[in-house]
Amino acid sequence: MYKISVLFFLFISGLLLQAQNPISPPGVYIADPSARVWPDGKMYIYGSADEVPGTYCSKHYHVLASSDLLDWQLYENSFNTTSEGDHLSYSNKTLYAPDCMYRNGFYYLYYCLDGGGDDEGVATSKSPVGPFKNGQAIKGAKGIDPTVFVDDDGQAYYYWGQFSAKGAKLNSDMLTIDQSGIVNGLVTEKEHFFHEGGYVIKRKGIYYFVYAHIGRQDRATCIGYATSRSPLGPFKYGGVIIDNAGSDPEAWNNHGSLVEFKGQWYVLYHRPTHAGVSMRKACIEPITFLPDGSIPEVQMTSQGAGKPLDAFSPTGAERACLLWGNVRIRLIEGQTDNEELACIRNGDRAAWKYIDYGANASRFKVRVRSQAGGKIDIAGDKPWSPSFGTVNVPANSEWTTLTCDVRNLKGVHTLWLRFYGGEGNLFDIDWFVFE
Repeated sequence: MYKISVLFFLFISGLLLQAQNPISPPGVYIADPSARVWPDGKMYIYGSADEVPGTYCSKHYHVLASSDLLDWQLYENSFNTTSEGDHLSYSNKTLYAPDCMYRNGFYYLYYCLDGGGDDEGVATSKSPVGPFKNGQAIKGAKGIDPTVFVDDDGQAYYYWGQFSAKGAKLNSDMLTIDQSGIVNGLVTEKEHFFHEGGYVIKRKGIYYFVYAHIGRQDRATCIGYATSRSPLGPFKYGGVIIDNAGSDPEAWNNHGSLVEFKGQWYVLYHRPTHAGVSMRKACIEPITFLPDGSIPEVQMTSQGAGKPLDAFSPTGAERACLLWGNVRIRLIEGQTDNEELACIRNGDRAAWKYIDYGANASRFKVRVRSQAGGKIDIAGDKPWSPSFGTVNVPANSEWTTLTCDVRNLKGVHTLWLRFYGGEGNLFDIDWFVFE
């Protein structure tokens, strides 16, 4: 087991990164986040791990854990299907989205495999971060994206599926399901915009089925929900909780969960990077419930579960929550733990929500590497807001720090950077800070 602290003395090219959105550390791509709060009071994130641009998932699972939602620890290789440290004897297939449940002193990891045969299974550990071992197939469950819910009376339920969700009671061993009581069509694409990635909670007598929602742009970019008075339905469509469209030029899917932590509810979701469908990174946002039990849609932010980002501490460019144009977040070539805004072209824009400028920010500093060169225009709450200052970026430069004066920046606002220049890629951005 390998453990790192993302917040405590993590320097990337001299930059201390605050562990807010994304919560996956630089160079680590954890998707499909299933959040659980265990008896030790910490939040644990179980998810699939993207490793290759353009390819979903891998043969490994990692776990993220936090006691405050700001300082996250990464536990690598909690479960894998490779020959080295193999935790699954009967398969070496790719691992898709997992879930985890604690019961009777054991942590049960529910996994699914890429296509065919015994797709879904369960492994166990005495530790919430694994290693999870003795994986075995769950008979009667063939599909993807398993999730588990334990009701107030102690009865556990198992859900899975794509396009049409299935559910069944879990037997007391937490390893097998009641195959005679499988319910089909709990939520469907036609009635609920259900695509995949189910997750179930109960709050004030209402059961919430949370899932990847494909009701916008014919892409499953949303986290949606449906409600019921029974754990096995029928479920009534509720709406959208969050939409990751705009986080990357090629954003296509989403997958998440809802969890209460120290009296506040949160939605977990992921954002893609590298201008592709994969290399996804787990993120978190606070949510609210209205008196009738409905959940208002929330926006993507850079601050996540924390306060607005401090303008006077360096912010990694990869914390942008909105990207317009060709610009994308990707690893800096030759580095495994530092990301950048890259492939920036004329007219592209990026936003960070939210930045706290305090009483007065009068200077902007940015670390860039240029190709054609161009201009970085600093703006406020809207992408069309007046300019507060402009950085001129010379052509054909290695990594360098540039500055410009800014005016009228104070309080908490969205930061928009607008990019202008000639043809082709203009420059890349590593980080920025205000003075």
